[in-house]
Amino acid sequence: MKPRAGIRGISRRSWLLAGLTAPLFSARAADPLQVRYDGDTIRVAPLNAHFLIGKQLERLKDGAAVAFVAQLDLFTEQREPVRQTKARFVVSFALWEEKFSVAQLGKNPRSVDGLSATAAEAWCFEGLTMGMLGIPTDRYFLLKLDLRTGGPRDVEGDTPVGISIRELIQMMGQRKEEQWRMPTLEARVRLADLPRMAGRGTRG
Repeated sequence: MKPRAGIRGISRRSWLLAGLTAPLFSARAADPLQVRYDGDTIRVAPLNAHFLIGKQLERLKDGAAVAFVAQLDLFTEQREPVRQTKARFVVSFALWEEKFSVAQLGKNPRSVDGLSATAAEAWCFEGLTMGMLGIPTDRYFLLKLDLRTGGPRDVEGDTPVGISIRELIQMMGQRKEEQWRMPTLEARVRLADLPRMAGRGTRG
């Protein structure tokens, strides 16, 4: 599968935003999970996979923070697990600015603020990567993406980013909320076929 002309040199952020803003009729005609090779890692851009909506958005506009847990799983074609990676984010909303702030938790925490809803979603997906060292480039695999809302247990013990974990938990509120889960997205991939991000190449 060769990359189409005009897409080969697209930047990472533009590619992610393009996936999230794709019209519904385009999403139906394409794979719901777009995958690109970036150095020795892969990145995903789900088409029309918006999660700052509905009850999550209502909670954010009420002043609460909302945690999200994203998970990528790689399987053989026989559905045998090969590799898994997770990323955790806490999103908050500045009502007076109508902008979103996001903190990615974990060993390499980072944060950003002043984003629109679509840009915040793209920023979260940009932080979800899977290392591909040791994975054969000539074999097909099944890649699955899951995304759900999380609770205090999903952020406890993580490294603070700008704001303490205790404050984040307080912002998330004490009321037990029903968990939201995005429908699982899948893609059949082979590394040799994947388009590469602009200016990137394998280090191996």
